[in-house]
Amino acid sequence: MLSPDRAVPHWRTTLAQSLPRRRWRTRFAPAPTGLLHLGHLVNAMHVWGIARAHGGEVLLRIEDHDRTRCRPEYEQALLDDLDWLGFAPDCFETDSFRRAGPHAARQSDQEARYVAALGQLDARGLAYPCRCTRRDIARLVPHAAGDEPRYPGTCAQQSVSPLESFAQRVRLAESTVSFHDLRLGALQHTPAQQCGDLLVRDRHAQWTYQFAVTVDDLTHAIDVVIRGEDLLASTGRQLQLAALLGRTEAPQYLHHTLLVHPDGSKLSKAGQDTALRELRAAGATAPALLGEAAYRAGLQREPRSIAANDVAAMFT
Repeated sequence: MLSPDRAVPHWRTTLAQSLPRRRWRTRFAPAPTGLLHLGHLVNAMHVWGIARAHGGEVLLRIEDHDRTRCRPEYEQALLDDLDWLGFAPDCFETDSFRRAGPHAARQSDQEARYVAALGQLDARGLAYPCRCTRRDIARLVPHAAGDEPRYPGTCAQQSVSPLESFAQRVRLAESTVSFHDLRLGALQHTPAQQCGDLLVRDRHAQWTYQFAVTVDDLTHAIDVVIRGEDLLASTGRQLQLAALLGRTEAPQYLHHTLLVHPDGSKLSKAGQDTALRELRAAGATAPALLGEAAYRAGLQREPRSIAANDVAAMFT
């Protein structure tokens, strides 16, 4: 089952006019917190398909900023899955991640990069320590189940010692961010109202998703971000944070529909959805899984087997 499509009609036919006219870069950036499933495959098909159809290149990044949930064995499994499926990145091939030592596109190896970025914000008075826990925020800001609580700025005007908490937030201006999604059209976000001042490092000294991907997309010169609609709400705050870090040309975004269960919940590792590795062990072929994912994502009218090289034709 597919999530409801709110796309601008014929969005695939306008990509050639909307994407950069030069060689541009996107990224496939899985988190090794579990095995890849069909939802990840749908994202990979959009990333590689659009890039191959319209003059882009794909960078592979391992987003393992959450050290409590990420595992080396999951990283190796996703690299194997990409090779098996036939999705070869143009920047940082899968074999480069298997070699010993730090990697330029593995988030857990980028401590110095993130410290420098936070230092840049701190020097301008934009960062501050925060002692508030999620429980504190939920108590101070009542919100409906599933809604994002807005941080009320409790520690913004207090002198919280960095020795008291590893957590750091960045001050966000009360301004509206306008952007054009390549599938959904013109959108506006006001991050200060959505989430309040942005958490960039948590109380365990781990860098947050919002901060790490924004710094990485700037460092890796990502021109186009292609990801699922579940991350749409992150866009305005990431654009605002990127501008604070000195990014002068914002990336473009495309948020595609998600594969969901009949109850509307998305496929997830936490939900124990069937992994590609398990489907492969049961006899599924890569072309068959690609065809099934394309069909379920609305990219073709029937679950016809296809090869990775055929995905680009769905976006021309």
